[in-house]
Amino acid sequence: MGNASKYLPFLQWCRVYDGAALTGDLLAAVIVTIMLIPQSLAYAMLAGLPPEIGLYASILPLVAYAIFGTSRTLAVGPVAVVSLMTASAVGQIATQGTMGYIEASVAMALLSGAMLALMGVFRLGFLANFLSHPVISGFITASGLLIASGQVRHILGIAGGGNTLPDITISLGRQFSAANPATLAIGVGVLVFLVFARRYLKRVLVGVYVPVRAADMMAKAAPILAVALTIGLADTFDLGARGVALVGAVPSGLPALGFPKVSLDLLSALILPAFLISVVGFVETVSVAQTLASKRRQRIEPDQELIGLGAANIAAGLSSGYPVTGGFARSVVNFDAGAQTPAAGVFTAVGIALAALFLTPMLANLPQATLAATIIVAVLSLVDFGAIKRVFAYSKSDFAAMAATILVTLGWGVELGIVAGVLLSLGLHLYRTSRPHTAIVGQVPGTEHYRNVERHAVITQPDILSIRVDESLYFANSRYLEDRIAALVAERSDLKHIVLMCSAVNAIDASAFESLEEINHRLTDAGIGFHLSEVKGPVMDRLASTNFLKHLNGRVFLSQHEATTTLRRAILNPQDNGLTP
Repeated sequence: MGNASKYLPFLQWCRVYDGAALTGDLLAAVIVTIMLIPQSLAYAMLAGLPPEIGLYASILPLVAYAIFGTSRTLAVGPVAVVSLMTASAVGQIATQGTMGYIEASVAMALLSGAMLALMGVFRLGFLANFLSHPVISGFITASGLLIASGQVRHILGIAGGGNTLPDITISLGRQFSAANPATLAIGVGVLVFLVFARRYLKRVLVGVYVPVRAADMMAKAAPILAVALTIGLADTFDLGARGVALVGAVPSGLPALGFPKVSLDLLSALILPAFLISVVGFVETVSVAQTLASKRRQRIEPDQELIGLGAANIAAGLSSGYPVTGGFARSVVNFDAGAQTPAAGVFTAVGIALAALFLTPMLANLPQATLAATIIVAVLSLVDFGAIKRVFAYSKSDFAAMAATILVTLGWGVELGIVAGVLLSLGLHLYRTSRPHTAIVGQVPGTEHYRNVERHAVITQPDILSIRVDESLYFANSRYLEDRIAALVAERSDLKHIVLMCSAVNAIDASAFESLEEINHRLTDAGIGFHLSEVKGPVMDRLASTNFLKHLNGRVFLSQHEATTTLRRAILNPQDNGLTP
């Protein structure tokens, strides 16, 4: 059972499932279902898909994640950023509204799911670390702005278009005069109502003595109320005849199961965007899952999360859905509503399935402006201008990566934005580590501690030079270390010993190893002793497996203080220098 539960995490919680957990899960499922119905419809529209596809992507994926995922409260399903990335990628392959567009979106879910599952099997969760937090934050902020601006056309009731902020802005400016007054009234009205509900409704309800939990549920159900009211208005006043765009007929029933039509050309066109969607979705999922798990002193397994998220996307692809991931808003609602286990997701899937079976006929008169307003209010919470200011104040290089991600995403699209952010982050990392911080260190008086001579009043010896390098040594910085030591030697004619303090060196690759050999050779020719101190165990093991220590003209010391005192004694008493390794 133990080995099976490692790969099927549901076996762990189902063994202790009881009535209390069932009550909490059922209540959370009701709340999340109410929240998820309008969100699923809206995000499907954002992805350029028929609204029912959003419902399909909120059924089997939840069940699959409940079986394979490790988070007790994560709620998977369609989310804004992944919907935008799907629309951007698939829009380059097929035309929205065609069967080819739907098939490509479904294939995207399958391909993304397969990638995630394979990454989990081969324990490649570390790949997500290449997306730094500033890059992800910048990408989400830019995506939120892009999504919100793209929905303005539905609020105005005009055609609009474009995949970048300049294109969208120009398109809106050209067609603004053609805005439909009835659509604008619906869209702005729903926007105001949803913003009010999000910020103030709970407080108002509590103020009139509604219980806190009930007030919270009513505030979160505001989108459902907006949907019901605007459907009623559209039906009563025949808004469709007045130019208000409606959702139209939504097929009833559950999704058809099976593989979509997939060609090699389609797969090759989807590989890169599917990989980007997989990584971005995984980062978002793990961030949310870890945050919620820590609040209950639980833990998640990132590599198993890859498998769980992969299974959810494969289930989406097999049930006519599109790529899904763990959503922040619905996961927090699920957590706050008292969900105890992933069974809450299964119950939510049942609720969405019932909605797909019985409620879809009521959606025909739903104004698209209502869904657009729902999207705008949801995604603007993702926009974090404060993060831009904080990153700028802390690290200019990280700010450069963040700013590049935002600008490229807004100006050239989501795929190029995330790629630009990753490449710039890696480039800046290589640049920083190629010129590692090195410090000449001396002894703090009265102690055995050694600190930077530029920051502390320390004791140094003119014929002993102690250098601390604050970075692992690898191909990008090995030559820099050679040049740095050569320059310091050239400045000190009376130098007899150099000690390389390695307390911050966690690894030495083959290129850096050759540089150490070259430094040792040059210093030997110059009659200068070359020593190492505070070498970490794994690094020492690697050096000991070579002939380097045999050829080293000095010693490896356990501590910097031992190195300094031994060398000072050797200089004062050359006959008994104690330097033989």
